[in-house]
Amino acid sequence: MATDDRRTDGETPPAVALEGITKRFPGVVANDDVDFTVERGSIHALIGENGAGKTTLMNVLYGLYEPTEGTIRIDGQPRTFDDPGDAIAVGIGMIHQHFMLVDTMTVAENVVLGNEPTKWGGLATDRARANEETQALADRYGFDVDPTERIEDVSVGEQQRVEILKTLYRGADVLILDEPTAVLTPQEVEALFDVLEELIAEDKTIIFITHKLGEALEVADEISVLRNGELVGTVPAADATREELARMMVGRDVLLEVDKPAATRGDVVLDVDGVTVTDERGVVAVDEATFRVHEGEVFGVAGVDGNGQSELIEAITGLRTADDGTITFEGRDITSAPRRNRISAGMAYVAEDRQKRSLVMDYDLRRNGLLGRQHLAPFSDGRVIDWGATDDYVDEIIAEYDVRPPDPSADAHSLSGGNQQKFIVGREFERDPSLVVAAQPTRGVDIGSIEFIHNRLLDLRSAGKAVLLVSSKLDEVTQLSDRLAVMHDGEIVAVVDPDAVSEEELGLLMAGERPDGLDVDGARVGRSVA
Repeated sequence: MATDDRRTDGETPPAVALEGITKRFPGVVANDDVDFTVERGSIHALIGENGAGKTTLMNVLYGLYEPTEGTIRIDGQPRTFDDPGDAIAVGIGMIHQHFMLVDTMTVAENVVLGNEPTKWGGLATDRARANEETQALADRYGFDVDPTERIEDVSVGEQQRVEILKTLYRGADVLILDEPTAVLTPQEVEALFDVLEELIAEDKTIIFITHKLGEALEVADEISVLRNGELVGTVPAADATREELARMMVGRDVLLEVDKPAATRGDVVLDVDGVTVTDERGVVAVDEATFRVHEGEVFGVAGVDGNGQSELIEAITGLRTADDGTITFEGRDITSAPRRNRISAGMAYVAEDRQKRSLVMDYDLRRNGLLGRQHLAPFSDGRVIDWGATDDYVDEIIAEYDVRPPDPSADAHSLSGGNQQKFIVGREFERDPSLVVAAQPTRGVDIGSIEFIHNRLLDLRSAGKAVLLVSSKLDEVTQLSDRLAVMHDGEIVAVVDPDAVSEEELGLLMAGERPDGLDVDGARVGRSVA
């Protein structure tokens, strides 16, 4: 996608030049003397492990943080930003991974929010003019949006385009996109890349924060790598490889493709039959889901976030009550069983929201290591906790899963998100479960840790454990899964062999469309899936 004709001739100053940027927090150097330059009219990818300093560096550029040391230059001019308003005033815009849109408002109302055109001497918003200006901006950049539609009625990809339009409406020339493809189907990713090409054609400049090496290579002109707060290097995307970038990120060779050994599928461990779940609003979030997970297999669930995966997993793990259907675990009906009983029976759970569902943030790692098992051997005799056994268990997790800092007395909130995730994964995987329910198990962890977690999941599979894997990362769920269910709008629309389906076909299924000629188990496949 990247083309050499985007390069400047060297006479025009770069759109962004960060010189010697250092940002210190108490006890932490997040950015250490970083020089980062982005040419006008280019796409520059910024990659690095979790905690490498990418977001901190961009927060400095966007005015959310003041640098401890260093200089910011925009189009060659030194700038000082006290807040994001100062950055926006000189053409810096940021589109965050989690959209900041008001669902009940229209596309146009979101685009102009805070900068509304007015009428009657400023007494009222001129909605007609807001629609016209939004439509004109969308037409200029080739965005397919309807200014009058409500945000709650448009797709995730369209919501992202609204976020970009909102930033452009405020006059942004430099756009920072933070993990922009995290919640998109493959088709929506390609549509986003087309949008970026349109922006570059208008001489905009894009900074693309991502952990997906393939996307960085496809979309960017140049790629910069941060490691431990320092800039390791900047390379032309045309000359780089995934292996080279991974080595720069981690400091060692990384196995990027999953080596999945053969495994023998055994008895059914989890049987989900006709499960229907409603959400907090009383809306059906899961509609008659049916599937089985066997010993020695990874059963994957793919789909764009928000299509019922979370509610399904919460019903299986006991965090939400199913409205209909049955859930059977190792031959026992657990549909209405409390969560404690499911844990005691051998169900491990890596939750999607680690801070809300898996940790008590004010607890130290020692006490967090006990969560859900404080009444079970070897940690307790049912009355008194054996802190010695607990300490041994937590020390093993910290060492085996490289949790940093390696301090069992550290509170959970003092760890980075990636280290919180590694601790949770270690705690759940090391409980000798018969079933592991893993929802987004590698979210927020670095590429080296992803490799380790993938290998541990496959180790569990080889040991005859059943694994139910939910992931928004298509490469992860297709490489690890033996069978793959696709969810759309609360329904399991297909169960497929991940080795026999293309990414394009998966994208169509995730969008609720049926690819021509694809061999699947039927629109309501769950009832016949063994």
